Amino acid sequence: MLNIGINLGFAALNPELTDEDMYHAELDLAVQADRLGYDSVWVVEHHFEDYSLCPDNLVLLAHLAGRTKQIKLGTAAVILPWNNPLRVAEKALMVDNICGGRLLLGFGRGLSRKEYEPFRITLDETRGRFDEAAPMIFDALETGVIEGDGTYYPQPRAELRPRPRTSFLGRRYMVAGSPDSVLMAAKLQARMMSFIVRPVRDLMPGFTKYRETYEAEHGEVAPPIALNVNMYCHEDNELARERHFEYVNRFFMSNVEHYEMAGTHFEGLKGHERYAVNAAYFREIGLEKAANDYAATALWGTPERILGQIEDIRDTLGDFELTLAPSFGGMPYDQATASLELFAREVLPKARSLRGKPVST
Repeated sequence: MLNIGINLGFAALNPELTDEDMYHAELDLAVQADRLGYDSVWVVEHHFEDYSLCPDNLVLLAHLAGRTKQIKLGTAAVILPWNNPLRVAEKALMVDNICGGRLLLGFGRGLSRKEYEPFRITLDETRGRFDEAAPMIFDALETGVIEGDGTYYPQPRAELRPRPRTSFLGRRYMVAGSPDSVLMAAKLQARMMSFIVRPVRDLMPGFTKYRETYEAEHGEVAPPIALNVNMYCHEDNELARERHFEYVNRFFMSNVEHYEMAGTHFEGLKGHERYAVNAAYFREIGLEKAANDYAATALWGTPERILGQIEDIRDTLGDFELTLAPSFGGMPYDQATASLELFAREVLPKARSLRGKPVST
């Protein structure tokens, strides 16, 4: 069965809404997704800007644990260089105990200089901090004890309470785009989480490398890759296209500004080579074309069209997990709600029946 969830971005891109209004609307989407039968709801971590404002996704998931019944609760992701590993492990265990084992724990490295500077961390430290913190936390969640002797997070041995209720193997996720992150996800026995910015076929080299490394490290077939993608569903295909491209373009431009994706500051920065190449590409083709190319990779249109897009991804990738971003670019929440409901009614049951063969090297 294809697992299908939603991702909440907590962007403040609609000037008619206060931050409080936006928060309640996003949380209502999560409750609705639980009622409609989606498998998971994922929550980002971002700071300081309208692009996205959710400074602690584990706190927010603890709230959703009390408002939902069966949907799994995921972090997409906890940005480890911004957080103390001991506190991440403690909060993860607390949320998992509260929600009865529904927590899916995703980690990321982060990329925005605008977020790193207030934390007084430079971008050249992000790789080292992540690679030190991630295995330390994952080990702690299995043993109930955290300790470390690394450069960034020297940690005396401490027993964690509440204790682990069950293993997090199978519930580990890692956002991976750069080659180093792809390898680390495989080595940590985490599911690779990818935010789709280009056609899936263009991303296959990274996905294949993850699968090959996972099998070599653990002697078993890699789990399905988790794809995150914007989605707008409507019975009228032309209206869907019009709205989708309007709001996706607005989201894309906000993304470019927040991450300075067309900037030159990635050049020569260790661990950021991929982003330097992407930035040069954006400068070459122009942001308008880049935005339209990005919009074309997302899921939009009638239920039949979207189901066809999902089938195409399955044919290219094999089994995968799908996470939909139903609200983006300042889209009115009544439109996001209607799209989410239509997808659940017309696409979700059929998409779940799609199954490719497990991909093994």
